[in-house]
Amino acid sequence: MSNRKTLAGVSVCAGIGLHSGKRVRMVLKPATPGSGIHFLRTDLSGDNRIPAHFENVTTVRLGTTIANEAGASVATVEHLMSALAGLGVDDAVIEIDGPETPAMDGSAAPFVELIRQAGLKETAAPLRVIRVLKPVSLEMQGRTATFLPSLKPAIDVEISFPHPTVGRQRYAFDISDQIFSDDVASARTFGFRKDVEAMHAAGLALGGSMENAVVIDDSGIANPEGLRFADEFARHKALDALGDLSLAGAPIFGRYFAHQPGHALNVAAVRALMADKTAWKMVAYADAGDTLEAASVEG
Repeated sequence: MSNRKTLAGVSVCAGIGLHSGKRVRMVLKPATPGSGIHFLRTDLSGDNRIPAHFENVTTVRLGTTIANEAGASVATVEHLMSALAGLGVDDAVIEIDGPETPAMDGSAAPFVELIRQAGLKETAAPLRVIRVLKPVSLEMQGRTATFLPSLKPAIDVEISFPHPTVGRQRYAFDISDQIFSDDVASARTFGFRKDVEAMHAAGLALGGSMENAVVIDDSGIANPEGLRFADEFARHKALDALGDLSLAGAPIFGRYFAHQPGHALNVAAVRALMADKTAWKMVAYADAGDTLEAASVEG
């Protein structure tokens, strides 16, 4: 679709936050065309509107947190943002009565179903996208990320963990609603049982369980149901990357390759791309697949 999309109706869910352990209710609603994705903390008075944008990211430790200038924040937004981006939702209001999105089953699949329940509506507002014009690379403590020019948006991640259950995995996909829904959305977050005590001491993973995460211990996968995909770990890292990259504020037409990605690397890569004004241009979606010279460029 060449125009912006929002939700056609309203959908509601409730659950506990992965890290806070606090119960929260969340409502997805349509938004004015061109307004983007923003959260409303309904449990707070005053300035409770938080635009989902990389400039508002405050914390990237085991999740992505956004906050406004008044201090209102929402944590662990990446799975919901990934679902919105994967299904092509450009404008939406997310009402939430707590500090963190609900973990659900640890993947983006429940959010995909919520979006489908609400339905999608194409608006009259034209969609513009960020087209990558040249490579932009970043290195952080041995982790690397690169944006490359591409005629379609794509994500390619590679991970390596010393635990034999994970090992080295690579997963790449072209971003489309069908591919995302079928092959990426249901990949769950994961963690190692040996790290639980330290995470709890740091106030993290207080709501974590085998109901919302894949738990890895010395014997392998602790979850009785096992994995949903043989490479579920890499697929989830790709899911996270899409959610973090969507904080650019518009779809990125480029290929994102990341080695050992995490939220810190993903968000830093977005910042590096957007800081280099020669590396990207805003173009009409209808022109995004054309040659660079033929593109309709904004400003």
